[in-house]
This record gives sequence, C-alpha cells and structure tokens, in this order.
Amino acid sequence: MGALEGIKVLDLSQFEAGPSCTLMLAWLGADVVKVEPPQRGEPGRYLGGSKEDSHYFVMLNHNKRSVTLNLKSDEGREVLKRMVPSFDVLVENYTLGTLDDWGVGWDVLRELNPRLIYGSVRGFGDTGPYSGFKSFDMIAQAAGGAMSVNGERDSEPLRLGVTLGDTGTGVHLAIGVLAAVIQRQQTGRGQRVQLSMQEAVMNYLRIAMLAQYITDKPARRTGNHIGIMSADLYPCQPGGSNDFVYITISTPAMWEALLKTIGREDLIGHEEWSNPLWRGRNAQAMQDLIAPWTSQRDKIEVMETIGAAAVPCSAVFDTSDLLSNKHLVERRAVVDVEHPVRGPMRVPSNPIRMSDSPTDVTRAPLLGEHNAEVYAEVLGLRDDELAVLVERGVV
Repeated sequence: MGALEGIKVLDLSQFEAGPSCTLMLAWLGADVVKVEPPQRGEPGRYLGGSKEDSHYFVMLNHNKRSVTLNLKSDEGREVLKRMVPSFDVLVENYTLGTLDDWGVGWDVLRELNPRLIYGSVRGFGDTGPYSGFKSFDMIAQAAGGAMSVNGERDSEPLRLGVTLGDTGTGVHLAIGVLAAVIQRQQTGRGQRVQLSMQEAVMNYLRIAMLAQYITDKPARRTGNHIGIMSADLYPCQPGGSNDFVYITISTPAMWEALLKTIGREDLIGHEEWSNPLWRGRNAQAMQDLIAPWTSQRDKIEVMETIGAAAVPCSAVFDTSDLLSNKHLVERRAVVDVEHPVRGPMRVPSNPIRMSDSPTDVTRAPLLGEHNAEVYAEVLGLRDDELAVLVERGVV
C-alpha cells in the first residue's frame, strides 16, 4: 500500500517544476492524472526537438496516468469543473492569471470542491513587482542567489548543472501539498499552496548567507574549497574530466586516518599539519600531499579505500557512473523500465524509503493513454460519449 493511496491528484502542470512535484506524489502512491492538450500534449513531450515522448518528459512523469482535455475550449473547461470534485489535489504552473482568465482558477474551483488543495508554481510568486515575469530553472538560479555563490573564486557566476530551480521548487511544493493534506484532516478544508521558484532556490542558500552576516558583504564563490575545514577535489587515474574524488577532513581522527591510509604517518602530531585552520588555508600544500597518492589510483579504488578508513570521501560520479553503480543498483536507487517509444531505460527511482510503503517505478504514460478509464471512473462516460468529445476536439 502506498503512503498516499487514496489521494487523487489532477496534474495540470508542464515542463519540470510542477511535474517534479506530482512525480514525488505519484511515487508515494497518489493517483496522479496528468491533464494535457489533445494532439500534442504538454510542451515537455517535445523538448529538445523530439517528435514524441522526449527523454525529458519520460523522466518526469513516471507512475502517472494521462488524459487529454482542451482547456482553451468552453466545453473542455466544463469537463474540468465536473472532474474537480472527485480530486483531492490540483497542481499547475501556468503563467500567472491564465487559469483565472479561463474561469478555472482557485477562486472558482474551491467553490466546486472546498476540500481541494490547489498547488501552484510561479517564477516569482503571485504577488510583488516581479510576479508577472516568466522564469525557467536557470532564471530561478540567478534570481534565488545560487548562481552568485557557484563557481571558482575569480570566475564569473556559474549555473548549476542540476535543476535546483525547477525540481528543487517541485519538492518544496510537494512538502506544502502534503502539509495541506494533513491539515485538512483537522479542518475539513482545502487551501492554496503557492511556491515561488526564486524563494525556493533562496531557501537552499541559508548556509552561504552566513558569510553575509559575518562580513556584511555578499558571499563569495569559493569553488571546491571550504575554508573552515580541509575539503577539496583530488585527481585520479586515468585522468579524464570526471576522474576525481572529493575528500573532507573535519576531525583529528579523520586526519590521522587519512595520513595512515596514504602512508604519511610521519605527519601525525606535526604542529602545522595538525591544525585544521592551517590546512584549510593551504590548499596547494594539501594537494601536494594527497594528490600523488590519489593520482596513482582510479576514483573507485580511492573512494573505497579512504571511505573504509572512516574518512568522508566520494568519487565524482558522472551520469553514466550513477546508472551502473553497484551500490545504487543493489539498493534499487536506479531501476529498469520499458517504454513503448524510448525502449528500455535505466532511471533513478524514488529516493524516499518507507518501511511500510515500498514504492516502484512505472513508465511515463503515452498521451491520452488513460482517457477511457479515467473519464469512465470520474465522470461515468461511456465509450460513445467519449468519442463525441474526441470528435469535437474537447478530448
């Protein structure tokens, strides 16, 4: 039994910020019905020039069902209104005001279903001077401050390779939706849950902001170095672009364990080398000490050897490494799915583990794949009635 079994979600979202929220809910057992325009579906299906079911879409829509519905038509909006009373949650990330202009915004839908939890994502929120501005992940990274602290000390600001602005916001929205579900058990009422991508990214900036409070100046980019402890990247064999390990030393015991592992017991108890502040300020000296040892070994050997000595260390895993990593495969953190368009794919699974609610990954749905079953379940439509809606371009 999924932890959210019995919770029904209408997913009107597109691209990533909204779908990453509903993906989390679907993984946890909610029945997520994705509502897409007829013929082409949501724009994410064709991102990157794909003719259908892009890898981007497939990765963000596991465990969901898909129906088509033309929300630009009066009849399509009436169908949506008829569906809303049967659902617990609705998630959308349309441009501010779009659903209100169509007559299916929060104020209308909560009258139809007072228990409805209405989740929305905007780039800059629903109020304030920037509320009408459009956003994507990289815009949110810039607006939320992440870009300002990412990169080498003397480099220009650097975009993160992970989609912190999109998926990071989606995870925040999922938390808000679940909180609203719990509160509804006490009040019997739904509520609106709103997320600003800028503010979600800023929430990840809390530790970087410490520099602002301490120096009264903007936090600086520091690259791979953390000045308060010995932490850095070290090269490994065979010398490719990702052949590195990251090692962190935060206690005297870790420092001594590392020295023993790399055969430098002679430095145990040394006045300067035993001082963590000195090590943190002398990154090149640390490189000269550790890199000759790591550079003679591959990154997995280094990680396993140093990790076994109770020293925090990890290889820099690239995407190929992750999908084949023995640890992740054994834990089913990556699993195999078969998609009718994309064929066999190994994909990341749900990172949340619950002892009583195991989860599995099912493939992303084809466009409108579940029209017949969902419209029969929710509205009681017969096949001939559904056919009429298809002919009219409503579904």
